[in-house]
Amino acid sequence: MSTLHSHKQMMPENFLKKLNRQRIAAENNFFRFLRRISMPLARLAFFVVFFWFGILKILELSPADGVVHTLYEHTVPFVPWKLFIFFFGAYECVIGIIFLFPGKEKWALYLLIPHMITTFGPLVIIPKLTWKSFMVPNLIGQYIIKNLVIIALAIFIAAYVWESNYRSKNSEVGSSEVKIKRA
Repeated sequence: MSTLHSHKQMMPENFLKKLNRQRIAAENNFFRFLRRISMPLARLAFFVVFFWFGILKILELSPADGVVHTLYEHTVPFVPWKLFIFFFGAYECVIGIIFLFPGKEKWALYLLIPHMITTFGPLVIIPKLTWKSFMVPNLIGQYIIKNLVIIALAIFIAAYVWESNYRSKNSEVGSSEVKIKRA
C-alpha cells in the first residue's frame, strides 16, 4: 500500500517537474528571440519616430510646430523660421536614418544629445507653455517628458553596441594570445 501511495505521489511530482522544465525552456527560447530582435527593433523604432517627425516638421505639418515655434522665438529668432524648421526636421531625419546602419549608432547618439537638450528646453525656458503647476505637466510637458524613454533606449543601444564592440575586440586579442602561446 505504501509503495502504491508513493508511486502515485511521484507521478504528479515528476509531471510537474517536467512541465516546469518545459516552461523554463519555452521562456528561454522566447527571451532569446527577444534578444535577437531587440536591437533591430530599437533601430527601426528610432528611425520611424525621428524620420517621421522630422518629415512632418519639414512639411510644417507637425503637431509640435507651436511648441517648436515658441522655443524658436525665445532662442534663435534671428534665423528665418522656414530655414530653421527645415534644418530642425532634416536633423531629426538624419538621426533616424543613421540608426538604421549597424555600427554607426554612436554618430546618431552624438546627434541625439543636443537634440534632447533642445527638446527639454521648453520645460525650463517656457514653463508657462509646459506646466500646469509645480511638477504637474500639461499635455505639451508630458509630450516632452516622455522623451526620457527615448534617452533610455539610446543608452541601451549605446551600451549594447559598446559591449558588442568590446567583446569582438577582446575575443580577437584573446584568440591571438592563444595562438602565440600554442606556437
